[in-house]
Amino acid sequence: MKRLFLSIFFISLFCSSFAQMAKSQIIYNQPEDRIIFSKYVVYIQNKTNLPTDQIIIETAKFFLDVPYVANTLEIEPEGLVVNLRELDCTTFLETIYALSMTAKSQDLTFDNFCNKLRWLRYREGSINDYTDRLHYTSDWIDQNQEKGIVKSMAQSAGGEPLNLNLYIMSSNTDRYKQLKGKADLIQKVKEKEMEINARKHFYIPTDKIDQNAGLIKSGDMVGFVTTIPGIDISHVGIIYKDGDKLTFIHASSSKKKVIINQEPLSTFVKGTGRNTGIVLARAQF
Repeated sequence: MKRLFLSIFFISLFCSSFAQMAKSQIIYNQPEDRIIFSKYVVYIQNKTNLPTDQIIIETAKFFLDVPYVANTLEIEPEGLVVNLRELDCTTFLETIYALSMTAKSQDLTFDNFCNKLRWLRYREGSINDYTDRLHYTSDWIDQNQEKGIVKSMAQSAGGEPLNLNLYIMSSNTDRYKQLKGKADLIQKVKEKEMEINARKHFYIPTDKIDQNAGLIKSGDMVGFVTTIPGIDISHVGIIYKDGDKLTFIHASSSKKKVIINQEPLSTFVKGTGRNTGIVLARAQF
């Protein structure tokens, strides 16, 4: 009887673990995404020995003119969304970094790319529910720094302390279908916001961007610090230095596609009317 009980216990444990693993392995993608990935492999396979910053820029340029489409990740149940056909600013950044990590590893398989993207997008690289996704950019930088994927650069590039008061998600749960009516998830979001707020953060004020341009490098992740209450970053992109011009590549909501921004970085920040500076993170892979 004892042996039978142990057998049932281990079978139950195995089934539970398998179910959890299967849940975390949900991948949403279309056949066209794999076709685009295959084209990228052909494009990048002879460039995998380039320095990381150059691989990032080459990868970003591969996606120029791809349409801007928001909210492509909002599919239930929560799973890894791979969409190379349509990008917003965040999915552009994550896709470029995950593909660049894949290229740098020289394991140019779709499965490896998916693993890199999941590791980058989710707090511990695993997907249990909506709260595992790194929704706030400041948390994205912190968590991916802990993983060794990026290094926060704002403080060393002339930055100043940035005090955060994140609450937009927990205070507007009706706007998030994954949170609506789910008290347990809302509580997890609140706790995470408080945790992020308590950390030390730095940013480069707008008037210090140009004077610290020499410390900013092509391929760096850039995020735009916003004055919108309850949130930290309003937009993200990838730094691009074109000669003496410091600008960035991003999925532009106004241009409705991925572009190399034509105006300098500091001009863009000043022109938005709602940004006070930038945060930076540098790839470590």
